[in-house]
Amino acid sequence: MSEGVAAEKTSRVPLPEGTIPVGIGLFVSGFTSYAFFKIGQLALGKEDFKPIVALWFTTFALVPGFFMPVEQELGRALAHRRALGQGGLPVVRRMLPLTLGLATILIVGIAASSSWLTSGMFDGHWVVTLALVLSISFYAPMHLARGIASGSGRFAAYGTVMAVDGLVRITACVLLWQLGVTSVGAYALAVAVSPLVASGVVFFRGETKTDEGPPATFSEITPNLGWLLLGTIMAAALVNAGPLGVDFLANASDAEKVTAFGNGVLLSRVPLFLFQAVQAALLPRLARLAAKGDLAEFREGFSLLLKVVTAVAVLGTVGSFVLGPPVLTMVYDGGLDRRTLTLLALASGMYMLALAVSQGVIALQGHKFVAVGWLSAMVGFLAVTAFASDDLFLRVELGLVAGSTVALAVFSYAFRARMIAGAIPDAESMIDGVPDLPLEG
Repeated sequence: MSEGVAAEKTSRVPLPEGTIPVGIGLFVSGFTSYAFFKIGQLALGKEDFKPIVALWFTTFALVPGFFMPVEQELGRALAHRRALGQGGLPVVRRMLPLTLGLATILIVGIAASSSWLTSGMFDGHWVVTLALVLSISFYAPMHLARGIASGSGRFAAYGTVMAVDGLVRITACVLLWQLGVTSVGAYALAVAVSPLVASGVVFFRGETKTDEGPPATFSEITPNLGWLLLGTIMAAALVNAGPLGVDFLANASDAEKVTAFGNGVLLSRVPLFLFQAVQAALLPRLARLAAKGDLAEFREGFSLLLKVVTAVAVLGTVGSFVLGPPVLTMVYDGGLDRRTLTLLALASGMYMLALAVSQGVIALQGHKFVAVGWLSAMVGFLAVTAFASDDLFLRVELGLVAGSTVALAVFSYAFRARMIAGAIPDAESMIDGVPDLPLEG
């Protein structure tokens, strides 16, 4: 066998590096999220669980949006240094004050609106507002830990963080349920504390340790941070906007409806977990093509990604139409009709496609187009939700479909425009284009 053939066969690794540990962490994180909603509602009932639904979707509308760019840019900078044989501790030191600043902005904002949050969103439970502050405080170091793990090639540690976060949360929930605890605040604190434990586990195992190296400048860690922040904040807000919109528009007597809608949104995200598996399998190949700068091969590989994601989106939408109501009844005792479940699945599918195309735009150095796309999507959601209907659920469902469709349209236009302009795909930009918003919440 010639060396060229051997090298080609060797390069065809069935699973990219890190797929298995990250996949396990993803599975545990997703499963425990569904279980937390189930056990929490058994313990508190749908009506009293509503503040936890509001906390959950508020947390994951804020946390990924503000801290995923930190994780992504830290991971990108550390991976670059690792390839050069340089230590990454100066990069981590540079990222710490930035992370602290973002967390402070969020906490100050929550404190300023704490009265409205407590009365309007959390049904008078001030402990839930406190839990939101703690969630912000504890998810910040968790995203730093994940950024260090990914940038250092420690994928087992990355998967561990994801898994421990979910396991601690569901373990606490089950214990509270078995002990007969019916305090909403106790379940809220279970949501808040789990990321601190998760980051603590890898820290004490030495898996966040980095070596000294050349001094790091802010330009090394922030070349696209501003655009990434705007884009991820809007993308995270959109994917979590449904239950929050229903909560905002609902009457005080509609607490069970808010919880039921949250249940439906969770179920509609099942295809997003399949999207993550597709992403893990295909993006490394796209990154290699981007590194080669071969536009034709990159276009072909990206087309394959879109075909697979489209198939997953169609399967999810059809599956929700056919099986949605009985599955929701079996898992969460129903509460939504076939139309709602189908539209939620359609919105999730369009969101998936928008995410996939946005990754291609970012690979072509189109960060600002992605930021504008997600901002336009959020504006579209708000406009349609405000004026489309008087029906509580339908107006939000249509808003979600419209928002994701707007994002997909903007990204498709931007991708075509960048290709026509002759933009060359960049491997490092591919890293910026791998959001994990579906993993949280």
